[in-house]
Amino acid sequence: MCYIGSRGSVIIGDKRRIGFLGDEKAREKLEEELYSGSIKTKEELVKMAAELQISLKISDNAEKVREIGDVVVGEVKFKTPLETRRKRIYGTTGYYNIVKLLGSEIKRVQGGESSIVVFGNKITKEMANQALKEHWKTKITLKEIGEIFKQVMEEVAQTTPSVSPEYDLIIKHPPLNKKDARELLRTTILQDVKELGKWRDELREDMIKKAQSIQMASKIMDQGEVGRLKKINGNQIEIELNKGVEALDLEWNILSKPGEIVSMDIDQPEKVSIGDVVVIENENLCIKRTKSNLICDFILCRADK
Repeated sequence: MCYIGSRGSVIIGDKRRIGFLGDEKAREKLEEELYSGSIKTKEELVKMAAELQISLKISDNAEKVREIGDVVVGEVKFKTPLETRRKRIYGTTGYYNIVKLLGSEIKRVQGGESSIVVFGNKITKEMANQALKEHWKTKITLKEIGEIFKQVMEEVAQTTPSVSPEYDLIIKHPPLNKKDARELLRTTILQDVKELGKWRDELREDMIKKAQSIQMASKIMDQGEVGRLKKINGNQIEIELNKGVEALDLEWNILSKPGEIVSMDIDQPEKVSIGDVVVIENENLCIKRTKSNLICDFILCRADK
């Protein structure tokens, strides 16, 4: 959420990111339930994910808002293996710009004056806007707006697990007229996107890497036996990889070879036993006996003979 007014700007952003891993149709169903507001707690999300055999990666360390001098910046992004789409708001006293980018290329810019702008999925925007209406009052200071934003963020976090109770808040109040504000935003956006421009060189390198990735992707396991459980330590288990199975990082570097040990996370360690077989069934990593979902931060591939 971002407030832009004649006295300054206030921005707040939660810190949650959620990753889904599993069958595509099951992922879509889970996301639909989450973003429609049907799932109201993290526990409900984890439970439904388990029922649909979807592995979740939930983190609360995302940096969605920041400051550049006298400008506040907020961003939401959607990432795929081939591209990153970003939507940013740049705000300062009396003026703001919303910028849509594909990679490091600006696709659209729109501006405005005093406003409250809310980014997010449909249900979180509806919740936030309703809460803002309930708490807003006239003749309000920037500090009071910050307190209202905190209250709204905490209330929304209690009704949907797509928003974390942790957040970052920034308040800026430079004395600027509209002309100076617009010029400040223009130069700030150009410089900030120029930093993204460094991606262009990286993208060229990525094209080379993608050629390798296409070749390597054919080795990714989507079905079959991975290995056997050797050790249980709380929510972390150790697996000995089968012959013909290796673990690679996201750059396709080998982390563990066949016969070596890898670590994975499990939500319900009480449901597994030493010696259990780990498999991938329908692209879902799990314990064969109990179908308990597993989470790992590496790629399981077929090893070269």
